[in-house]
Amino acid sequence: MTFNEQVQTDAGLFETTFTFDWVKPPLSLNYRLHRMAEAKIVKDLRSLMHAKARHVPELERIEVRLVWFVKDRRRRDDENPVATLKALCDGLVDAEVVPDDTREFMVKHMPEIRYEKGCVPHFEFTVKEIQ
Repeated sequence: MTFNEQVQTDAGLFETTFTFDWVKPPLSLNYRLHRMAEAKIVKDLRSLMHAKARHVPELERIEVRLVWFVKDRRRRDDENPVATLKALCDGLVDAEVVPDDTREFMVKHMPEIRYEKGCVPHFEFTVKEIQ
């Protein structure tokens, strides 16, 4: 996993994008995992996000977007990566970027699946400060 440099938006607000080299979501609403196996993946995702979000300052309110870049046009359900999004958001809370992942502090956009011809499949998770 890598991340882009943090940037300041036009309004002077914080924004950064984390890039993950996952080909498919680590967690999906369609996976039928044993609860202990799923709990381990959730824990790993939260820990990963916590570790990588250390450079993110404490913010009052943010919006997050998860985009899955795919290399073919197969049909995929937009809702499936929601479980991955949830674990990443919990990791931001663990890193104390925001106090909680409720709407008061975090606006979560529905995950997007984006086809780009010839791309290497990956995920981008954007954290943007909002007023």
